[in-house]
Order: sequence, then C-alpha cells, then structure tokens
Amino acid sequence: MSVTQPPVNVPEIRRLDPVLEPGHTYASVTDKIAAVVLTRPLGIGWLAGFTLTFSLVMLLFGSLAWLIVKGVGIWGINIPIGWGFAIVNFVWWIGIGHAGTLISAILFLLNQKWRTSINRFAEAMTLFAVACAGIFPLIHTGRPWMAYYMMPYPSTMGVWPQFRSPLIWDVFAVSTYGTVSLMFWFIGLLPDLATLRDRAKNRFQQLIYGALAMGWRGSAHHWHRYQSAYLLLAGLATPLVLSVHTVVSFDFAVAIVPGWHTTIFPPYFVAGAIYSGFAMVLTLAIPLRKAYGLQDFITMRHLDNMAKVMLATGLIVAYGYFVEFFMAFYSGNKFDVFLAQQRLHGPYAHYYYALILCNILTPQLLWFEKVRRNVAALFVMSLVINTGMWLERFVIVVISLTRDFVPSAWGRYQPTFWDFSTFIGTLGLFVMLIFLFVRGLPAIAISEMRELVAHESHSGGDHK
Repeated sequence: MSVTQPPVNVPEIRRLDPVLEPGHTYASVTDKIAAVVLTRPLGIGWLAGFTLTFSLVMLLFGSLAWLIVKGVGIWGINIPIGWGFAIVNFVWWIGIGHAGTLISAILFLLNQKWRTSINRFAEAMTLFAVACAGIFPLIHTGRPWMAYYMMPYPSTMGVWPQFRSPLIWDVFAVSTYGTVSLMFWFIGLLPDLATLRDRAKNRFQQLIYGALAMGWRGSAHHWHRYQSAYLLLAGLATPLVLSVHTVVSFDFAVAIVPGWHTTIFPPYFVAGAIYSGFAMVLTLAIPLRKAYGLQDFITMRHLDNMAKVMLATGLIVAYGYFVEFFMAFYSGNKFDVFLAQQRLHGPYAHYYYALILCNILTPQLLWFEKVRRNVAALFVMSLVINTGMWLERFVIVVISLTRDFVPSAWGRYQPTFWDFSTFIGTLGLFVMLIFLFVRGLPAIAISEMRELVAHESHSGGDHK
C-alpha cells in the first residue's frame, strides 16, 4: 500500500446529492485517477488531437520567426490603430487564467467542497493561459530581444524601466500571478506525485515522479507543512484574482482615448475574466469527463455550479455594458456619445451586436435548470461565451482607436493572415499543453478526493 494513502476500511458513500458520486472508497479513487496516467494506453483520439495541436504550435513558431525577421508591419496595425490582435489576445488569455485561481484559492478559503474535482486542471489551465498571454507583451513591441528592459536589471547607465508605462505594470502583474499560481499548483501536486511514484511500474516513471515528489512520505510532519503552505499560498493568490486583471484594465483606463477613459473598467474586466475563465473550465471539463469516464468525479453538480457562476458574472458584465452607455450619454461628452453611436452604427457594429448576443442574450438560458444540466448545451454555451469575450476585447481596442478625436486621423483595421496565425497558434499551444498535462499528471487531485471520501462517509450523508 502507498505510504501516501491512509489505511482504509471506509464504508461506501451513500448520498442523494453528492459532491462525489456514491460508491467510492480511497482505493477506487486512487486507482481510477492514477490509471489515466500510469496504465491507460494512448488512444487514437489523443494522438490525433496532439498531432493537430502540435501542428498549430509549429504555425505559431513560424509566425513568430517571420515577425522577428520582418517586424510588426506584417500585422494589420497602422496609424492610428497601433494596437490590434496582440493586445486583444493578451487580455483574453489573461482573463481565461482567472478561473483556475478563483477555484483553487477563493473557493478553498470559503471551504467549498465541490471545487475538489475541478481545481487541478483549472490550475493547469491558468498556467497554460498565462504562458500564452505572456507571448504577446514580448512580441507586440517589435523588439522581443530587448525584453530585459522591462525588468529592473542592474544598469550601469541608469536606464531603468518606465514605471509609468502600462507595459511594465503588465509584466510585473502577470509574472507575479504566474509565479504564485505555479507554486500553488505544484504544492498541491506533491501528495499525488508521491502516489504515482509508489504505483508506477516503469523505472523511468518512478525516477521522474520520485524526483518531483521531493521526498514526500505522507508523515504527519509533511502533512502539517503541506497544509500550512497551501493555506498561505491560497491567501496570497486571492488578491491576485482581483489585482491582475485590474492592472490589465489600467492599460486602457489611464488613456484619454474615448471608450477607454472610464472608472468602470477594473471591476468590469475582473468580472469578464472570471466569466470567460469559467467558460473555458467547462470547455475542458466536459470533454475530459467524457473521454476518461470521470463522470463520477466531475458530476452534474459541478457543471451546474459553474453554470451559475457564469450566469452571475455574465450579469455583472451586462451591467458594465449598460454603465458604459449610460455614462457616455449622461456626461454629455460629445466624443463618448459619438463612440457609443459608432458601436451601434459604425463599420464594426456587427462585432458589437455579436458580442451582445454571445455575452448577454444567449447566457440568459442558464436561468433554466434544464439548460444548466444539459451537458451538450453547456459545452456550446461555453464556446459561445469565450467567443463573445474575445469579441468584447476586439471592440474595446479597435473601435476606440479607429474613431479618435480628430476625423482626419480616423482609420480602419483589417487583421492579416499573420494576426490570425499567431492567435490560432496560441490556441494550439494551449490545447497541446492540456493534452500533455492530462497524460502526464493526475487531472483530478487524488489526495483531496480521498479526503472528501473520508469527510462524506464520516458525516453520514447529511453533509451538504
């Protein structure tokens, strides 16, 4: 028996509305989750999906190489539209990374047991989304080899980063967010890595998981240190959920450009980030539970709760849209009024109506329990919301820049092949990392699920 697995003669769980489906013991939880990594053969679906996503990563590398050779002129940006897909994609990817930290840290501090089945791959999703987002601040300046200027490096010439630049704020916010998220994710993995080490039959697997487990033996001392560190990191990560996308919103809010210079952006961006993040968690959770038979762990209760969070944050986003229009007309500022009219009737109006359909109208179906408990409908809804949130960032960036203060400075933005290839390449990178993660590490936290089994069995079914 694994040294990480407590001694077990635990009765099976019997509940009407479980966090975990009835019938699981410590051993069955460990066997089912660990088998996905250790013993399950690679299927045709996994190989085909990995091959496709790997091809998209090669497209990304080719696009970045051509960008470095030719410069940012290969994109559709121009004067006055100096920001395009790069900033749109950056904000979108950072937003997607928010749900993982929210599920892991805030729901952990609030003692929400239903987070247990989804927190591990949500944390991984956060790291992969931040990795995709981190590409764009490096490349959109046109000189990625000068990126070290964005850090406070030792400089004998006294040339320090411009701390009044939102680019520097992004670098510090995202790097802090990524570092804390990585530490939080790895600390949570330690007991599970030891479980895989003890169950692995292959010598290579034993060495790899043994090294990553860092000598974990499941002693009371280890568990005490683990719980203290996990709680501390959860406390550190919680304010990051609010601060990171607030800093990202300052990229726009500190400017005087119409449509950007507004105080509603920080809470509006944070709500939108959680909105798109939970949509991406559903986009990943639904195929994952189907492909690996994890319906016992990722239950309809989990999907229903995530749908409710999406509905709540979607209503906050809708309120943000309303406040933008209200303040534009209430203020009487002719530039803000004109921008609101451009969103409704300008050359990019179809993008705005599409985002209203995706982000406000369609998610209202989540008021109905039948929709929230329909797996196919939730999957489609998650894709629609993620599309809508990308369109929202596109509308914010492009419409404000194409219609500035002086009509003689107006322009049009038309993305090129290289804009699309870079974005599609980051999608491929994100999904490829998910494919590797699912096969290399437990997608569901084994130790936390075993703790949940003990908690539910000892509570006698009355625990909610």
